[in-house]
Amino acid sequence: MSRGTRITRLLGIDLPIVQAGMSWASSNVALPAAVSGAGGLGTLAVGPMRLTDIEAAIAGIRVQTDRSFAVNLPLYRKGAEEVMDLLADLRPPVLVASQGGTARYLDRFKGLGVICIHTVASVAHAQKAAAAGADALNVVGSEAGGHPPPDLVSGHVLLRAVRRALPDIPIISSGGWADGAGLVAALALGADAAAFGTRFIATPEAGVSAAYKDRVVKAGVADTRVVGRDLGMIRALRNGFTDRMEALEQEGASLDARRSLFSSITLRTAVIDGDLDGGKVEAGQSAGLIDEIAPAADVVAQIAEESREVARRLRS
Repeated sequence: MSRGTRITRLLGIDLPIVQAGMSWASSNVALPAAVSGAGGLGTLAVGPMRLTDIEAAIAGIRVQTDRSFAVNLPLYRKGAEEVMDLLADLRPPVLVASQGGTARYLDRFKGLGVICIHTVASVAHAQKAAAAGADALNVVGSEAGGHPPPDLVSGHVLLRAVRRALPDIPIISSGGWADGAGLVAALALGADAAAFGTRFIATPEAGVSAAYKDRVVKAGVADTRVVGRDLGMIRALRNGFTDRMEALEQEGASLDARRSLFSSITLRTAVIDGDLDGGKVEAGQSAGLIDEIAPAADVVAQIAEESREVARRLRS
């Protein structure tokens, strides 16, 4: 790690630690600015943000740090084309695109000098993104909160498969990582950096309520559920909403019946409305490895120090 990795060199960051883009949780200035300022890559999640708020947030991050940062854009979001027009004007250092094809953005942003990282959840999608010219890949495993891969292949297996298929492209591994041991494991498996999402929910800078953060800290590794198959499947902490979805799925309810419930409940229900029993409390399995709320910069430093200690132990 002292010599850097393909990701640290590509992005101009000190540490192979990436804060994952998380709607609402990192749809603000504070979290990505803190992570980037500490030597990792902070990520602004623009999925739920209005154009004026995106512009203000990017300006705010640039005021708080002169280090590299990323913008995460889910390509399925309403108004994605308008967001891309705005980002083309603002030219963030890094664009992480997810849930859509590369044709919509890649040539345009690479032509502007923006580093383009494409999020993938299968070997086939990774190969297509690499062939199209993506600068790096964000490989997401089933452990991840939010939207895991539809076939629920675990992150360490998917990472190895993608690395075998594409030995030369820089890779960020997402899903299941919470500490320095996880970072070392990701690097050992072929990644050039690890992305930490749920770990950064448990920080003062995350844009979710104290109650949401407390739920993450108190969760065990078996306390998440995957619901919404064929509907934009999510991994979330178990609550009344996931219980209702699981009941419908187990009884073989129709797609329309399941869609009616799944679509009526959003992440916003939990984050903004404060309904932690009825909302989508998205979090990954790594919630069970998190036992405290700590400042984001301290989290970065702790992950780095733990990884060095693990590396020293392995050498001995």
